[in-house]
Amino acid sequence: MKVARHEKIKELIRRYEIDTQEELAVKLNEAGFKVTQATVSRDIRALNMTKVTGRDGRSHYAILQEQPKALGDKYARVLREALVSMDVGQNITVIRTVPGMAMGVGAALDALRWPEILGCIAGDDTIMCVTKNEQQALEVVKKLREFLM
Repeated sequence: MKVARHEKIKELIRRYEIDTQEELAVKLNEAGFKVTQATVSRDIRALNMTKVTGRDGRSHYAILQEQPKALGDKYARVLREALVSMDVGQNITVIRTVPGMAMGVGAALDALRWPEILGCIAGDDTIMCVTKNEQQALEVVKKLREFLM
């Protein structure tokens, strides 16, 4: 339900210049999502929303974490050039890179903001990428392989 509500919020703020939590709650309720202002407040934090100034000078909500394609291409290039191998051990994906590139690859993984990844620790040529469970670790490897194609 939360995922569907978050998708609806993204759609609504792209379509309308919503400037208050109450206005967003009304639109969500009209769309069939029974929410309170407190729920909307939590959703705003979860989606990394902020207020920006519109063309008319009024502020409205926008999502900052949506990254332009060029930024995704930049991370793909770093990953393609530096990644050597990946292996999964329970909930940890061990990623090997060329020497000196682990921190750059770790930063790229963090910037992608994949929900499966709890965090990454990088050394010189190795990254430990932690997920909640083995299935999520396998999903990270799958997504990385798809990302690199």
